[in-house]
Amino acid sequence: MKVGLFGFGKAGRAVATAILDSKDCTLEWVVRKSDVLDHRSVPEYLGIKSEEPGLIYSKSEFSKIENDKNLKVDAIIDFSSDSSVYEYGEYAVKNNIIVVTAISKYKEKEQAYLKELGRSIRILWSPNITIGINFLLVAAEVLKKIAPDADIEILEEHFKTKSEVSGTAKVIARHLDLEEKNIKSVRAGGIVGKHEILFGFPYQVVRLIHESISREAFGNGALFALRNIRDKPAGLYTMEDIIKPYFSM
Repeated sequence: MKVGLFGFGKAGRAVATAILDSKDCTLEWVVRKSDVLDHRSVPEYLGIKSEEPGLIYSKSEFSKIENDKNLKVDAIIDFSSDSSVYEYGEYAVKNNIIVVTAISKYKEKEQAYLKELGRSIRILWSPNITIGINFLLVAAEVLKKIAPDADIEILEEHFKTKSEVSGTAKVIARHLDLEEKNIKSVRAGGIVGKHEILFGFPYQVVRLIHESISREAFGNGALFALRNIRDKPAGLYTMEDIIKPYFSM
């Protein structure tokens, strides 16, 4: 599959690396807000040996991509900002392009627009697109159904300068019908991200733990999502939608 990428920050660069390393996807182009790296080659910039084009364009040049048949892609992966969906939405519908977006938070207006796009194309939105954290979410839901009276606490650990409570921890709390007061936060050193769900029983404890080691996990998750909605009908999907069927196996 030919892939276009929106966003080239720390997460975006990690995702680009994962695409370049994949055997069934090619990185055709990257769109970023700044024009500082215009027309640079992503493989060259990242120091990765690859024959894939992966040229960098600024958002102001996206019209060139839209009008160039040689730059048409099968999928767009978005790690940029919540407003970018308006820039590529119509283009995706017009060309039947799959969209995987990992924007951490959309306002109600953007969420409504995603649903509208889902009437015409396959689109998946996940605030945390790592395979592990989404497996953890589904597994926790299953365990809560098995043991609805267990005491449940959420522990999240991140790098020292992260001030706010983890958005992923809040998502976990909502999935388990818990209040935010059940979330405990730890800030230390350069921890990329660790989430633990503790189930307390009278005579035993179950701990479900996910720890991010590097941001390449976001790229692997995005590609997993892309591969799993490729053959589905048009619609707005979540990572939970594509992971739950694996539990029936």
